[in-house]
Amino acid sequence: MEKNALILSGGGARAAYQAGVLLAISEIVPCSANPFPIICGTSAGAINALALAAHDGTFGEAAQDLSDTWRQLEVESVYKTGWSDLTGSLLRVLGSFFRQGSTQRRALGLLDNSPLRELLTGVIQFDNVARRIEKGALDAVCVTALGYASGESVSFFQGKESLSGWRRARRVGAPSTLTVDHLLASSAIPAVFPAVPLNKEYFGDGAMRQLAPISPALHLGANRIFVIGVSHNRTKTRWYRPKRALQKPPSIAQILGQMFNSAFIDTLEGDLEHLERTNALLSLGNPSDFEHSEYRPVETLVISPSKPLDKIAGRRVRDLPKSLRFFLRAVGATASGGGASVASYLLFSHQYCNELMELGYQDANWEKSKIEDFLGNPCQ
Repeated sequence: MEKNALILSGGGARAAYQAGVLLAISEIVPCSANPFPIICGTSAGAINALALAAHDGTFGEAAQDLSDTWRQLEVESVYKTGWSDLTGSLLRVLGSFFRQGSTQRRALGLLDNSPLRELLTGVIQFDNVARRIEKGALDAVCVTALGYASGESVSFFQGKESLSGWRRARRVGAPSTLTVDHLLASSAIPAVFPAVPLNKEYFGDGAMRQLAPISPALHLGANRIFVIGVSHNRTKTRWYRPKRALQKPPSIAQILGQMFNSAFIDTLEGDLEHLERTNALLSLGNPSDFEHSEYRPVETLVISPSKPLDKIAGRRVRDLPKSLRFFLRAVGATASGGGASVASYLLFSHQYCNELMELGYQDANWEKSKIEDFLGNPCQ
């Protein structure tokens, strides 16, 4: 049987783009049934994944509610932006240098994301996940986080009883009852948001060391993969950039931006490329040879931004509170400083999120025929 999986990659505020794509999908395939029995998310994509999986209404209603949440979002709903909050967090980080880089009471982070816990608790009904699985409306939902002690990428999943965990090189699948702590752990950007304790270990952002982002969906039984990415780099013609004369050394934000891109974007694109090559090799054989084999072709469809999100973020830094603008400009996280990529992950303003949602909605409608062919009619 064909089984679709939805994969939502990480990317902080960039995940607003996914909400726009999902809203368009609900209109392109207007059916009450869930077209994605398996939903996997990482970092902010994990939040979107749980919001869909835990919604007790139709897929269209779930997509609409998710879009409404992103549309009304403000930075203060995700992390504290007061001068005292920002300077206090910075002082705690500096003070940790005299205590072997750690603290005894709470995990360190440059930003205090305690408002996010309150937001997620209010908009996501976690108990609905188990009920939807029992009704057969959902097979599994999965969120991934990085264990700081073990160095393993752990995919916490809640699904049907027939599903079992797995262990691969630096990758683990662990059956769990998902909670708000799993979402906070999966979206805890290193050094930016504090790590979260789970199962006697501290966990951080799932995009870190996630060597095979598509793998959890395959382990959970998917054979068709629908990916909503947050990168503008999928088209190969975009990858080449002409060499330019060096103007000045990179700013701190520019360096951090490339580190974030490496974690949130590169592994997914590399995994997709590997999957495409594997499919090409399998297509050379006889389909009957793979009927009883663990190796099988996996059909994929990828929707990703048609415009660079860094440039949008560079224009929207002005929408942030003054305190945050000061710190971002200090490290070069602006268009002129060359580090707008960092801002694109932290810009949880409704102006920026709405612009990303509109772009996602538009991109999905441009790919309407492909989406219709891929999803077919889930009501049948």
